[in-house]
Amino acid sequence: MIVLKSARELEIMKEAGRISAGALMEVGKYVRPGVSTLELDEICYDYIKSQGAEPNFLHLYDFPNTACISVNDEIIHGIPSKNRILKEGDIVSVDTGAKIDGYNGDNAYTFYVGEVSPEVQRLCETTREALLIGIQQAVPGNRVGDIGAAIQEYCESRGYGVVREYEGHGIGTKLHEEPGVPNFGRPHKGVRLLPGMTIAIEPMINMGTAKIKQLPGDEWTVFTADGKPSAHYEHSIAITEDGPVILTPRPTLD
Repeated sequence: MIVLKSARELEIMKEAGRISAGALMEVGKYVRPGVSTLELDEICYDYIKSQGAEPNFLHLYDFPNTACISVNDEIIHGIPSKNRILKEGDIVSVDTGAKIDGYNGDNAYTFYVGEVSPEVQRLCETTREALLIGIQQAVPGNRVGDIGAAIQEYCESRGYGVVREYEGHGIGTKLHEEPGVPNFGRPHKGVRLLPGMTIAIEPMINMGTAKIKQLPGDEWTVFTADGKPSAHYEHSIAITEDGPVILTPRPTLD
């Protein structure tokens, strides 16, 4: 069931989004070679708690941490570890959110660890731009397929693989609500977008094949099938009569 949010609910979601975005901006200050992904997770946890909110990823579906932190060929759902040490040239996707007064925020950003190669930088810039292109399609009267088709066309025309198995989603009192928001699709198809809908758009784009894999014994982390890097960016947004409103603005990152 799709739940349309009232003006009061949207104000609460803006606060949840502010805290979620703030957590990423805080984490970004500490992304550098020699830092572990667990250290970044702890920074994220401390920031969210300092804002009077709760980390909404923690223990959701039994996930053990505050943030999904995925490095290089890890697409999503990387589990933070004290043994996973960032090194020069890595990219690291941090996906996290906060819950306050019963409502959720959710966002993700892929950080550079020091200097990265031009090829990796191009992948990340394309994925970040694809997120904004998808957001532009989130207007009343359009459909979910318009978002996915715009993201797909932009990324595939540049030679990248668009992950099919995972997608964006509605968001509100639950972190994951209807509708699903794929990063591929056909224009004018799927659920119609209405004012009051709140969704998370999150392109997951691979440098090579769109195919994915998981390793035995790891029920969470999703990898690219060919071992090439993947980038991931996400915003929570509200669909309004005046156009899309980003609920997770990140002025120091975007």
